[in-house]
Amino acid sequence: MPRKSRINTPGALYHLIARGIGKRKIFDDDLDRNLFLERLGTILVETQTLCYAWALIPNHFHLLIRTGKVPVSTVMRRLLTGHAVTYNRRHRRWGHLFQDRYKSILCDEDPYFLELVRYIHLNPLRAGIVKEISQLDAYPFCGHSFVMGKFSNEWQDVKAVLQTFGSRAISARRCYRDFVAQGIEQGKRSDLIGGGLIRSMGGWSEVKKLQKDKVPMKGDERILGDSDFVNRILFEAEETFEKRHHLKYSGMDLEMVAQRVAHIVGLEVEDVWSAGKYRKIVQARSLLCYWAVRELGESMTSMSRRLGLSITAVSQSVLRGELLAKQNNLLLVEGGKFKC
Repeated sequence: MPRKSRINTPGALYHLIARGIGKRKIFDDDLDRNLFLERLGTILVETQTLCYAWALIPNHFHLLIRTGKVPVSTVMRRLLTGHAVTYNRRHRRWGHLFQDRYKSILCDEDPYFLELVRYIHLNPLRAGIVKEISQLDAYPFCGHSFVMGKFSNEWQDVKAVLQTFGSRAISARRCYRDFVAQGIEQGKRSDLIGGGLIRSMGGWSEVKKLQKDKVPMKGDERILGDSDFVNRILFEAEETFEKRHHLKYSGMDLEMVAQRVAHIVGLEVEDVWSAGKYRKIVQARSLLCYWAVRELGESMTSMSRRLGLSITAVSQSVLRGELLAKQNNLLLVEGGKFKC
């Protein structure tokens, strides 16, 4: 069966897992880990992506993030590609470092946020990297020690985790640690990282019970949540797909988008594709990137090749284009008067 496409939802909570190809190591030493964290922090800040929990294991890593306006696929592409290039150069190796497909699970926040924070932060203990929770408290390559106040950085949202345990930092930190410690005996939680309906319902026993009672259920391996949550996310994703399909079916392509942009901004079509820092050209290319990526579903990689820009620059153009479209009430197919 073909793989299902990623579900990219702005402002959503994602549990991300990336593993080394063939279970090989992706971190050989502390310098590998520090370089990875430096890159991770830069990408999270630049893309306005929030991170609540993380853990580095020799052959994989976990992240719990909330996306901003930059898709999770863009965040992960930058992170994985950058780390692979740096790692290979350091260790004089060639070829793929990561498995082709990282795991991306869109999560229902209310029932799973704290469970996922705890599960992710206990990974070094389950993997035997540290032997007890007192060592985990000071382990620098896991977000737990940052929540405990042993280390700090500018990209992990420690406050969001602690405030769920109380308003005073000291008591909240103590309650958080107790909560994490209570999860040690749970071991590996297949219901948090397994597949689809079974994971979301909490295991086969719960699924069978509901099936016996003829309760309608909906499951998807890309989503962690109950049937209603899964249905809502899939409906929203389907709406986006239908919109893109309708545009392409009606004949809309990249050249037509460029023509629309040229008409709005008051440029020739060839100017829309040209390089330069002239204000109108920057605005035109921003609208082009926004509508191409968000409306037509063009990849940022293809747009970067077409425009001769980095993927980061395309991502920034998409955000600028979105702001321009909203400020001027611009639509791709109708209406709107551009204010230069």
